[in-house]
Amino acid sequence: MTDREATGRFESMYALARDPVARYLARRAAPDAVEDLFAEVMTVAWRRIRDVPDGDELPWLYGVARRVLANHRRASGRLGRLLERVALVERGVDPGPPPGSSGDPDLAAALARLPAVDAEILRLWAWEELAPREIAGVLDITPNAASIRLHRAKGRLRDALEPGPRKDPEPAGHLLDVERTEAR
Repeated sequence: MTDREATGRFESMYALARDPVARYLARRAAPDAVEDLFAEVMTVAWRRIRDVPDGDELPWLYGVARRVLANHRRASGRLGRLLERVALVERGVDPGPPPGSSGDPDLAAALARLPAVDAEILRLWAWEELAPREIAGVLDITPNAASIRLHRAKGRLRDALEPGPRKDPEPAGHLLDVERTEAR
């Protein structure tokens, strides 16, 4: 890849990523850090422009943003989510819905009870509208693992939303057939 091709690809990636990756960061970081974090994501993208998979640029950038955020959190600690949202609104930036927000307090409470990995995969699916294949790129796992984790996270969310104990369906398959055969 020539320098001119790399520059063109980077400019295309920047245009593609500006709004969605900035929103991703705004939902997870202090408002005054969002621009710096986005700049760091794009710096990594420029340095590794030849490593970015064709056609999967956005999921790759979400993965970089996720790691940049982890480094930022280790370095600076966390601020309260409420203060972050108030500051963003005062600056005229709409980060999108806060974690667990949909106007449904039961959903917010259920998401808060989930393990962090489940909540994150559900947010990537629902907020960022990523397919399991794209989530796999963000989390650096296989597409099959992403599908399985997403399926399990949806189940845990469903269980967290349901009042009372969960009733498992009747077992099906060859085990029933074996039991019936043995009983004869």
